[in-house]
Amino acid sequence: MRFLCLAILVALVAQTPAAAQKLRDKSKPRNHPINCPHTAGDPELLARIGVLSLGGFDFATEETTQAVDAFLAVNDVKWVETAHYKIGFALGPYRVTPKERLALRAELTRLAEIWPEVSLNPKMKVIDPWLRVYLFAMRAEEHYREVQEILGVTDEDFPDGSKPWDTTGTYMGIGPYLGEKGKYEVLFLPSKAGSESYLRHYFGLRTKYSQRWNIIDKDALHLVIHIGQGSLKVDTALHGHFVFNQTQQLLDGFRHYSYEIPVWIKEGLAHWMERRVSPEYNSFDSSEGAVPQMTKKDNWEPPTRRLVQQGKAISMARLMAMSDYAELTLPHHYTTWSMVDYLMREHPGAVGGILCAIKGLVNEQFIDDGSGLEDAHRQTFKELLGMTYAQFDRAWAEWVLTVYSNK
Repeated sequence: MRFLCLAILVALVAQTPAAAQKLRDKSKPRNHPINCPHTAGDPELLARIGVLSLGGFDFATEETTQAVDAFLAVNDVKWVETAHYKIGFALGPYRVTPKERLALRAELTRLAEIWPEVSLNPKMKVIDPWLRVYLFAMRAEEHYREVQEILGVTDEDFPDGSKPWDTTGTYMGIGPYLGEKGKYEVLFLPSKAGSESYLRHYFGLRTKYSQRWNIIDKDALHLVIHIGQGSLKVDTALHGHFVFNQTQQLLDGFRHYSYEIPVWIKEGLAHWMERRVSPEYNSFDSSEGAVPQMTKKDNWEPPTRRLVQQGKAISMARLMAMSDYAELTLPHHYTTWSMVDYLMREHPGAVGGILCAIKGLVNEQFIDDGSGLEDAHRQTFKELLGMTYAQFDRAWAEWVLTVYSNK
């Protein structure tokens, strides 16, 4: 699976109330549930925010999180399991920046409303690690629901994984998590060195960047994000980076990850969803060794408009011929994002319709191998949009010139 290039070295916040937090039970590890200052591991309090466990579940290729703790000995990993996720969070307390204050306050207010028994001050200036992982758990589940809405599905649409799938209906995968058997796994690490060591040890990978990986043996999609590069020490950037990567994970997992789908729709929707978190920070997929940060521009409308005006925008037919992220240049990123933006705003349901048409394609033996993907993609444009690729290109270009500003 291709990896994403973006991260930044963590800055540990010392001498703060969160950092000086006292342990409830010094005989237990720092990440033991009893040492959570908000819940002390109380199952009823955790259930209020959809948390099923604070550790002890399988993760990566290990049978328990304690085994991962042993390998990541220098990290204090907070573990959270929700309905669809298993999350490990090894980052420290976070000092809220003035620019983020309102957005984070809104999120903390939402968390406080469903967690009235826990005293949370939405105006807090320092967010401790336990609260940070609960915040990311909430964000993860909210993002999962947003992707489900785009796809037009609910949990009930997928098999529970306990028996062979129905070979007479629509193939929906082999498990309950959008078609995967295992929950989606995410690990947040504080340094590039720690991430490199982890990825080398568990998956035999050698990369400096955040990594998406398919653990075939347990049918689970795994994401490792380290904050050793870029702007990820900023919570907003980290949130967006997670959304960018996890959008692609969920699209891969939808109706089971058995084959690759067109790069344009995965990258385009990932950009579109990340930029809803904030347009200021943007992530890019590319090949190994490529420059990780393609642009710091937050307004993508003017450069996209110029591509159209100059006749330099790539066509849908050429996008469909791309099979690798390495082929994407910055103009291609602008274009894929804008095409998704056009579809989401002018043709509601089309993005989900296209994805439903090209995921879960089976052959005569009812094996999901992507048979006829290109034909299904082309036919869906005709059925959902009433357009050929060339007609779509023209309609999108006219929309860009009408809607997007030039400055």
